[in-house]
Amino acid sequence: MPDTNSPFCSQDWRHVSSAANGGPDFASETCLQSPEVKSFFANPYERIKNYLLVAKPGIVFGNLISAAAGFFLASKGQVDGVALPATLIGISLVVASGCVFNNCVDRKIDRKMIRTRNRALAKGLISLKIAVSYATILGIAGLALLWAATNLLAVVIVLAGLVIYVGVYSLYMKRNSVYGALIGSLAGATPPLAGYCAVTGSFDMGAVILLSIFSLWQMPHCYAIAVFRLDDYTAAAIPVLPVKQGTAAAKKHMIGYILAFMAATLMLTFGGYTGYGTFAVATVLGLSWLYMAWSGYKASDERLWAKKLFIFSILTIFILSVMMSIDFTAPVPSEMLLIPVRDSVWNLI
Repeated sequence: MPDTNSPFCSQDWRHVSSAANGGPDFASETCLQSPEVKSFFANPYERIKNYLLVAKPGIVFGNLISAAAGFFLASKGQVDGVALPATLIGISLVVASGCVFNNCVDRKIDRKMIRTRNRALAKGLISLKIAVSYATILGIAGLALLWAATNLLAVVIVLAGLVIYVGVYSLYMKRNSVYGALIGSLAGATPPLAGYCAVTGSFDMGAVILLSIFSLWQMPHCYAIAVFRLDDYTAAAIPVLPVKQGTAAAKKHMIGYILAFMAATLMLTFGGYTGYGTFAVATVLGLSWLYMAWSGYKASDERLWAKKLFIFSILTIFILSVMMSIDFTAPVPSEMLLIPVRDSVWNLI
C-alpha cells in the first residue's frame, strides 16, 4: 500500500482506489491538486533534479571509476583518447538506465524504507510511463555509443549486466531469494569488465581477475548496507542474508568474501597486470577490511559497525581502482625485444 502519511495527499488513501489496486500512485485529483505536487510541476529545476536523482548519480559515478580502472589497466599506458570518453560515457548511460529501471521496479517497496521513501518514483513525482521511456532512451544511447566506439564483446558485457540487474535481480531475485545480492554482484562487475574488454577485445585472464575482484567486493559491501539498514530491509520484506539468517551469519559470510577478495586482488600482480605497488596497497586494504569485519563480533553497536564497514568498502575499491589505473605493467615494445638478438648477432660477427 502507498504511504498514507505522504505529504502529497491531503485526504485518506482509502479514497484512492487506483493506488490501492496497484495503479498509478497519484491518479487522484486530490493528490494532483496538493500544493507540493503543484510546486514540483511548476519548478523546472526540481523537475530536472528529480530526473537526475532517479538515475542514481552516486552509483553511476562509482561505476564510472571502476570502468575507467578497467580501461586503463588494459591500455597499459597507451590510452586511446577517443575510445576512453566514449567507453566511459556509454557505460555510464547504461548504468543510469539500469538505475532508473530499478527505481521503477522498486517504487512500491521504496515507500516502506526510510532510506528510499523520498525517491521521485516512490512519491509519484515522475510517472512510471515516463520513467520507463527515460530508462529505455538512456540504455539505447549507451549501447549505441559503445557499439560505435568499442567492440561487440564490450557491448555484450554491458547488455548482459543490464539484463541481469533489471530482469533477474530487480524483478525476481531481490524479492525472492537470499542469493539476490550474489546475482546482483555479477551485474555490478560488468562496468570494469567492459572497460577492460573495450580495449583488449578478448575475455582473457585479466578479465577473469577483474570479474572476480568486483563481484567478491560487492558481497560484504551489500551485507554491510543490509546490517546498517536492517529495519528497512525487514519492513520491506527483502530476503537479504542478515534478515533471513541473522547478522551473525552475515558476519561469517563477510569474512569469507573479504578473504576471497584479497586473493583475487593479489592475482593482479601475480598475473603480471600490475606492479608491486598495487600488491602492497591491496594487502594493506584487504587486511584492514578483514580486521574491521572481524571486529563486528565484538561490536556493541552493530549498526555503527556496519556503517563504518560500508564506508571503508567504498574507500577500498576506490583506492584499488586508482592503483589499477596508474600501476599497470607496461608492455615491452617489440623493438626492445629484438635488441638482445641484435647484440648477439653482432658479437658473433
